[in-house]
Amino acid sequence: MCIKKQKVEPVTKKLLPLAAMEKILKNAGAARVSDGAKNALKAAVEERAEQLSARAFNLMKHAGRVTVKKDDIVLASK
Repeated sequence: MCIKKQKVEPVTKKLLPLAAMEKILKNAGAARVSDGAKNALKAAVEERAEQLSARAFNLMKHAGRVTVKKDDIVLASK
C-alpha cells in the first residue's frame, strides 16, 4: 500500500485576495483604495487570523479533539 504524501503549503503563502480587502475598505466608507492600503489590511488580517488559528488549535488539543470547532474560534478571539 502506497501512502500518498499530502502537499502542505508554506505558512508564508497568503490566501486572502486583495479584492476582498478593497471590498472591506469600501464597505467601511472609502471611496477609493490604494494598493498599499489593500496590502496593509491584508497583512494585518492574515496575521490576526494566524494568531486566532493557533489559539483555536491549542484549545482543540486541550479539549482532546482533532477538529477545530466554532467555539474554539469564538473563545480564541476573546
